[in-house]
Amino acid sequence: MNRRTIRRSIIRTTSFISVIGTLCLFGDLAWAQNKSEKAFHAVAVDAKSVETDVKNVSFYYEEKISETAFVPHEMRELPVKRGTATVKIKFDGIKHIDLKPSGNGTASNVTITLNDGKTGEFILAVAGSFKGQSEFGEVELPAAELRKLTFK
Repeated sequence: MNRRTIRRSIIRTTSFISVIGTLCLFGDLAWAQNKSEKAFHAVAVDAKSVETDVKNVSFYYEEKISETAFVPHEMRELPVKRGTATVKIKFDGIKHIDLKPSGNGTASNVTITLNDGKTGEFILAVAGSFKGQSEFGEVELPAAELRKLTFK
């Protein structure tokens, strides 16, 4: 083999390996994003006993960082307080949430029932709302105005 043939075969091999590596890298990233982006489906009952079927549910709140700036947070978990600890309960494990408004402007009390039947009482760590898609369009349900959220 002459030098030109050796050089061509090396370039082809490295090009092939680079293309395969790039495809594997981007394929793994896309798969990881799809796995973490699981869509949740729930039925919400508000304070007026109106049921709303909500797809792609997330918990949404805005964090105030200055007088004019807010940072939006959209999560697939519910931040609650138990004593002094903040617990983030993932939607994957929740069967239903019963919300009891406190009435005096403080955070709502919640009773969370997990898929395995365990139940716990908590206080919402932040005032937020549940967002998603209803059959009529995008919907935002403030947690303070909900009675129950049942995951399907």
